[in-house]
Amino acid sequence: MILPIILKNKMEYFSHETAVIDVGCQIGEGAKIWHFSHIMKDCIIGENCNIGQNCVISPDVILGRNVKIQNNVSIYTGVICEDDVFLGPSMVFTNVNNPRSAVNRRGQYEKTLVKKGASIGANATVVCGNDIGKFAFIGAGSVVTKAVPDYALIVGNPSKQIGWMSEYGSRLVFDENGEATCEESKEKYELIDGTVKKLN
Repeated sequence: MILPIILKNKMEYFSHETAVIDVGCQIGEGAKIWHFSHIMKDCIIGENCNIGQNCVISPDVILGRNVKIQNNVSIYTGVICEDDVFLGPSMVFTNVNNPRSAVNRRGQYEKTLVKKGASIGANATVVCGNDIGKFAFIGAGSVVTKAVPDYALIVGNPSKQIGWMSEYGSRLVFDENGEATCEESKEKYELIDGTVKKLN
């Protein structure tokens, strides 16, 4: 017997057969969810996201378009990632500053916003309540304990800023006039009073 194809029920994203997707999620077209990952209720996953193996996306998490999540990442309630964010393997978000096993802190989760184009390296930790600026670059193993400016290059434990990055991910070197050019894209940037902006 040949079963009819019902196009209106066609899944517009890919999920591996071992992935668990709870009822109530919104998953955008072209998204991919790989082995042993768990997508929990009421989260929103944008178009063309790629969620690696053994990841957990907790309730009410929001992922923008084209977010790339490498293996072994848990994104807890309170985290929002804007478009084009990269989360490296085994990086960690927290959502409570003072966890205790015997104290229920549900409802006290702090928010963390990762802005457009930011990259967070492997095994980095982002302590909750510290927003990551657009196109910021967090080095592998860093522990982020304060807000990160747009385009900032951050490394270490505790993390500190050591420079600036372009939207392409190249290091920016500013001259005495506060101007820099990305080696890859040739786009120009300016640094004024500790703030970087891309010039049109």
